[in-house]
Amino acid sequence: MIAQLPADRMPPPRPTGISRFERLFRVAAGLDIDKSDIKRHEDFVNHKIYDLLICAEETARLNGRDVIELRDLPLTPGLRRCIEDFKEIDEAIELRPILDYIAKRPPLGLGYSDETEAELSNIAGGISVAVARCFKLIDPELKNPQTKHWERGFNIFSLLL
Repeated sequence: MIAQLPADRMPPPRPTGISRFERLFRVAAGLDIDKSDIKRHEDFVNHKIYDLLICAEETARLNGRDVIELRDLPLTPGLRRCIEDFKEIDEAIELRPILDYIAKRPPLGLGYSDETEAELSNIAGGISVAVARCFKLIDPELKNPQTKHWERGFNIFSLLL
C-alpha cells in the first residue's frame, strides 16, 4: 500500500490545462514550461491572433465582404505547417478545447465566418508550436524558457507575423 498524506495536507490538484500546455511545449520542442509561462503564452497567443485578425479585416473590406473569411488571415507557409503539426500533437493532448476558450475573439468592425471561428483554436495551437520551436532556434540547449526568451520570441514574431 502506498502512503498518502492526510486530506488536509494534500497539495491542490493541478489544473488540467497547465499539464496539457506543458506537454505541448515538451512534444513540440523539448521544453519544460511552468505556471508563469502559461500566462505569458496566453497573452502572446491572443496578441498574435489579434494582429492576424486586424490584417484579415482589412483584406475582407478590400474584397467587399462584411465577414472575415479564413482565407483573409495572413497565414504564412511556416505557420500553416505549425498548425498541421499542432493538429497531430493535439490528437493525444486534446488541448484544442482549452485554446478555443482562451483564444480571444476581439470585437472588430466585421464578424467572423463559421469557418474562421472554428479554426482560431488551431491557429492558436500553431502559434504555440511556432513559438516553442522559435525558443529552440534562439537557444538550442534551452530547457526552460525564461522572461528574456519570451521577450525575444515576441520580438521575432512582431517582425514576421
